[in-house]
Amino acid sequence: MATLPESIVLHAKSLPEGGVLSPKEFLHLGSRAAVDQALSRLTNEGKLLRVARGTCVTPVSSRFGTRAPAPEKVVNALAAQNGEVVTPHGANAANAVGLTRQVPIREAYLTSGRTRKLKLGRSEVMVKHAPH
Repeated sequence: MATLPESIVLHAKSLPEGGVLSPKEFLHLGSRAAVDQALSRLTNEGKLLRVARGTCVTPVSSRFGTRAPAPEKVVNALAAQNGEVVTPHGANAANAVGLTRQVPIREAYLTSGRTRKLKLGRSEVMVKHAPH
């Protein structure tokens, strides 16, 4: 039988890039304190990245090292988990469509959920609340 951290890492590796982990998913394996401690230790070891409070993702490994997953994949996974609607902010959308060549410094998204900042490695992604 696998230990709690091994079970968490196995589950995290089975998710696609940007797949989100929360402590609630692992309460069947142990107490809340044990799950929180295991997630904290895995984050300190570099096996997981803490995106926001109570939310972790698996870093992407390549032959050049590890990196944070793509921001749009993480934001979409969070939106699917919380049942929110997410869309790129105006400057990001204009750049993606090709209307402008200016690249925004920070990635920003509009959501039907609450406003929050996500930390993906060295970059910060702003998710702002906007009415439907």
